[in-house]
Amino acid sequence: MDRLCCFSGSYSQYGGRSSSGSGKGRSHDGLVKYGFSLVKGKANHPMEDYHVAKFVRSQGHELGLFAIYDGHLGDTVPAYLQKHLFSNILKEEEFWVDPNRSILKAYERTDQAILSHSSDLGRGGSTAVTAILLNSQRLWVANVGDSRAVLSKGGQAVQMSIDHEPNTERGSIENKGGFVSNMPGDVPRVNGQLAVSRAFGDKSLKSHLRSDPDVQDTFVDNTTDVLILASDGLWKVMDNQEAVDIARKIKDPLKAAKQLTAEALKRDSKDDISCVVVRFRG
Repeated sequence: MDRLCCFSGSYSQYGGRSSSGSGKGRSHDGLVKYGFSLVKGKANHPMEDYHVAKFVRSQGHELGLFAIYDGHLGDTVPAYLQKHLFSNILKEEEFWVDPNRSILKAYERTDQAILSHSSDLGRGGSTAVTAILLNSQRLWVANVGDSRAVLSKGGQAVQMSIDHEPNTERGSIENKGGFVSNMPGDVPRVNGQLAVSRAFGDKSLKSHLRSDPDVQDTFVDNTTDVLILASDGLWKVMDNQEAVDIARKIKDPLKAAKQLTAEALKRDSKDDISCVVVRFRG
């Protein structure tokens, strides 16, 4: 994720763990497996993508927690999200009764915490796409920004997130006193700076940005085979169906994630590329 500015240094990490590299895991019963692959882009700054991919037990249930956080102007905000966003969601009193509302509230509260810690976290920001899998049967996906979640149902790509781009949310930005620039050879930007219309952090732009997520949920049935979460470093060079076709052909989700990031590099993606692949029923 890029944001135009005079900023040239890099912030120290804030409570997070750098997400370069790859790894894999599985649910307790072994039926759901995941793999992730993260590759630093060609831009002249440290890696700013962070991820979460793990299974946890809570209140007698098994939860799969998966996320991509794509930072800009440093890595402190995505590092903070990696450490705090899921725990904030699960701390919501209503989570087990109304997950959608709890996710909305936790996103907003987490953004408020980031803004209140801006003296420590700096003035950068981050996208987020999060997926919560309950007992391998129900899936909730939420997002802010342009990191994307795509589900494969019977081999057909179904986008589970909304890309929050300045041109599509121009009305909201202008109603708050901001503007969208469309310079030749560049992407649309909020106030000439940020290439997404919703983000965590970004204190200097926050009066013109939104941080509320779109939330979608679905049941995992016998047609659901693969879930892909990735930063825009993948989606800039690959459409949803192409990504699903690649991931479905490879049974091992770690190898699938590595193949997706390798293909994005081959297509000359310049941005950091982060990808989590979840494979259902082995």
